[in-house]
Amino acid sequence: MSETLEQDTAAPGTLDRRRFLTWVIASPTLMVAARLGLDIPSAEAASESQTPSETALSLSIAIQDTGRVVATLPRTEMGQGITTAVAMLVAEELDLPLERVEVRSADADPRYLIQLTGLSSSMRYLAGPLRAAAADARARLVTAAALRWKVLAFPLTTVGGEVLAPDGRKLGYGELAAEAARVLLPLVSTQPKDPSEYTLVGQPTGRIDARDIVTGAARYALDLDLPDALPTVVARPPTLRGTLQSFDDTAARAMPGVVGVVRLESGVAVVARNFAQAFAARDALSITWKPGPASALSDGDIRAKLRDAIGPRPLPPLFTARTLEGRFDFPYLAHAPMETQSCVAHVRGNQADIWMGAQDPKFAQREVAKALGWLLAPHQVSVHVLRAGGGFGRRFFNEAAVEAALVSRAVGKPVKLMWSRNDDMRHGRFRPASHHRILAHVGPGGGLLGWNHRAAIPTVEFPHGFGDAVTALVGELLPDVTSAVFFTLTQHLPYRFGLVTQELREVPLPVPTASFRSVFTSQVGVANEVFIDQVARELQVDPVELRRSRLTSSRLEAVLDKVVSEGQWGRALPPGVAQGAAVLEEWNSSIAHLVEVDVRGPEPKVLRIVIAADVGLPINPKGIEAQLQGAAVDAMSTTLSAGIHIDSGAVREGSFADYHWLRMKHVPADIQVHLVRSDDRVGGVGELGYPSAAAALSNALARATGTMPTRFPILDKGV
Repeated sequence: MSETLEQDTAAPGTLDRRRFLTWVIASPTLMVAARLGLDIPSAEAASESQTPSETALSLSIAIQDTGRVVATLPRTEMGQGITTAVAMLVAEELDLPLERVEVRSADADPRYLIQLTGLSSSMRYLAGPLRAAAADARARLVTAAALRWKVLAFPLTTVGGEVLAPDGRKLGYGELAAEAARVLLPLVSTQPKDPSEYTLVGQPTGRIDARDIVTGAARYALDLDLPDALPTVVARPPTLRGTLQSFDDTAARAMPGVVGVVRLESGVAVVARNFAQAFAARDALSITWKPGPASALSDGDIRAKLRDAIGPRPLPPLFTARTLEGRFDFPYLAHAPMETQSCVAHVRGNQADIWMGAQDPKFAQREVAKALGWLLAPHQVSVHVLRAGGGFGRRFFNEAAVEAALVSRAVGKPVKLMWSRNDDMRHGRFRPASHHRILAHVGPGGGLLGWNHRAAIPTVEFPHGFGDAVTALVGELLPDVTSAVFFTLTQHLPYRFGLVTQELREVPLPVPTASFRSVFTSQVGVANEVFIDQVARELQVDPVELRRSRLTSSRLEAVLDKVVSEGQWGRALPPGVAQGAAVLEEWNSSIAHLVEVDVRGPEPKVLRIVIAADVGLPINPKGIEAQLQGAAVDAMSTTLSAGIHIDSGAVREGSFADYHWLRMKHVPADIQVHLVRSDDRVGGVGELGYPSAAAALSNALARATGTMPTRFPILDKGV
C-alpha cells in the first residue's frame, strides 16, 4: 500500500545499494538528495545535477562552507532519538565528528515521498538513503580535492571532516563544498562503508540533544517566540464529540486580558493575553451542549457489544480431541504524551503558517487547508515541523492545528493554542477497546492442530493513510477497509500451531480512535502470548519449551534463549514470586521479554525485566535501550493500572491523577537490555518493546497467582 508497509527484502548481512538514488541538488555548496530507488538508476549512475523540484526525495544532506553538515529529513523527533541515529550514520559515512552534524525535520513538502513518522519506519527506511547520500557526498568531496590538487583520487582519505593527501596536504569539507557540488562524475566509489568498518555506528552514544532537553533549551510548539502570538484555549463538551447548542460569552469578554471569543465546531475558543486569563474566561462561559453520539454508551455496553460480535465457534480441525478457550478484554487507552496537543498558527489573507509537532505534516497541511476552505490549494498552508513531546500515534491527528488556524483567522492575530491535560485525556483519540476469543485445538497426543483467534475491535481510524495521499483518501472514505487491511498485513503468529487463523471483527462504535504503540499487536499479540502460557499449563509443559519447540523464526529462538539465560529461567523462587516470558516479531525485528514479579504485597511488584532484541544493525545501542525500557514501563502501566473508562459517552479520566500511569517508584531498578545481532538490516524499535513486555508480565502474574489474567488493566476494579 505504501513504502511504510513494504518489507525489506535485502539478503541478510547485505545492503542492497541499488535501491537508492542519489543526486546533487543545484546549490552554491554541496547538497546531496537521496530516495528509495526501486526501478531507477543506481547511486553510481545518478550524477547529473537537478533542481530541487524535479525529483521526489527522501532526504537531503548539505555540506556548508563552514564544514558543518545539515541533514534534513521528513520525520519528526518525538523523543525516540532519531536525530541522534541519523547524525551517527551521516558522521560515520563522512568521517566526521558527531558534533559537526545537525539534523532538521523538514516542513510539509510535496517533494518528500513520505513524511509519516510511525510504524517503526523512520530508521528502517531512512538508513539506506542516508548511507547512500553521505557516501555520495564524501566521494564528491574527495574528487573535488583530487581535481584541485591534480592528483589521483583513490589514494586520498578522509578524517575528521578533511580530505587528506599522502604528502600531508589537507582540505576541509567546507573549503571543497562548492567545487564538490560541480562534480559530474565522482572519481572514487560512492558505495557506503561495509558495516564491519564502522567505528561510530553501533557504539552506545549519548543523544546529541540531551543537554538541550535537560536544560530546557529544546523548543516545542508553545516555546516558539512568535511576536504578538496570543494564548488560546477551548471550552469543550462534556461528552465525546458533543456539539455546541448555544453559549453566552458576556461575562468572559468582560474579564481582564480577554481579546476574543470564537465559536468552533469543537467548542468555544477564548483568546487572551496569557493562559491564566484564557482559562479563567473559558470557565466563565455559559454554554449549552448537545450530547455526542456515544452518550448512550458506558463501559458495560461497550464490552457487551464487543463480546456479542465474536460470534459462534468455527468447526475444529479433524482429529481434535479437545479445544481450549481463552477470552480477553482490553480497555480504551489514551496516548497521554507528556506534551499535550498544541499549535502556533498565523493566518493572514490567503496564507497560513502552522508550527507544531506533527507525525504527518503533509496530512496536517491538507486538514488545515480543508478547514480554511483551501482544499484545492494546500500549498497556501505552510506546516513547520517542531520536535514533539511524545506521540505514540496521537499526533497523526491535527485538531489543535485546525482550531488554531480558524481562531487566528477570526481574530486577525497569530495564536498559541494549547489543549489542557483534561482536553487531551477526555477529547483525544484512543486505542480502541477489544474482546478476544482464542481457541487452541489439541490432538489426541497433545499436539496443537489449530489456533483460531477472533478479535472484536472498533475500527481504528487511519484518515492519514500510510503517508501518501492515495491511502489517506482511502483511509478517510473507507476507514473499515483500511483498518482491516492493516490488520491482515501486520498480524501473524510465529508458531507452528497447525491451522492458524486470525480474524478481525470490526465493531462500529462512535468513540474516536487512533493507532497506538504497536496498533493491533498491542492487543492481539499480547492475548496470543498470554494464552500460549495457559495452553502450556493445560498440556503440563514448560511455556518456554513449548515456544521453543514451535517457533518458526531462528531470530525469535535466539532472543528467547538470551532472556532465558540472562534471566535464569526456572531458578528456585519463593512462593508468590514468579517469572513470565513472551516473544514478538514485527517490523524486521525480534524481541523477547522475561519479567519477574512479586505478588506477596497488596499490589503486584515488578522486580526485574530482562529484554533481548534483534533489530539487525543497532545504530545507537544506547537509544535502543532507552526505547525498549520506556516501552516496558508503558506495558507495565497499561497491564496493571492504566485504562480509560467511559460513562454515558464521557471519559472519566482527566489527568495522571486518575489515569494511573506507573510512577518511578513502581519501576524496577533492574531493566536489562541485550542486543542480539543476526544481520545488518535495520529493524524497527519504537513499537517493538510494548506487546511482549505486557504479555510477559501477565504470564508472570499467572504463574505467581495461579490465575490467567483475562481483563486489563488487572488492578482495575471494573467500577
